[in-house]
Amino acid sequence: MHDINREIHELLIDYAGALRDGHIPVFLKSLTREEARRIAASQEFWDATETTRVLNGVGFADKAVTSNVGLFISRVDAKVASRLKKRKASSQEKSLAAGKTSSKGQNKIGKSA
Repeated sequence: MHDINREIHELLIDYAGALRDGHIPVFLKSLTREEARRIAASQEFWDATETTRVLNGVGFADKAVTSNVGLFISRVDAKVASRLKKRKASSQEKSLAAGKTSSKGQNKIGKSA
């Protein structure tokens, strides 16, 4: 990835290596402005990268690790429950505080009347 002004086929080879190794951000940072322009304008590059992604997925499918979505969902549920609990407690405190001030105000009014 250290060559300057790489040709499309060289960029594709570097992209495939970066995809395989998990270094796509490094690949993107290595692009010169001219290379980025050529990539953006090259339908050949985009077609080849899609093929590379598919082949990479098939070639490394047995080594791929999928994340545990259940753990993520349980954490989101816990966070939502926590927020609801806090909101309910906060609204109860506010209503108790409002009830005390309004009942004191009524008592004062009632006593003066």
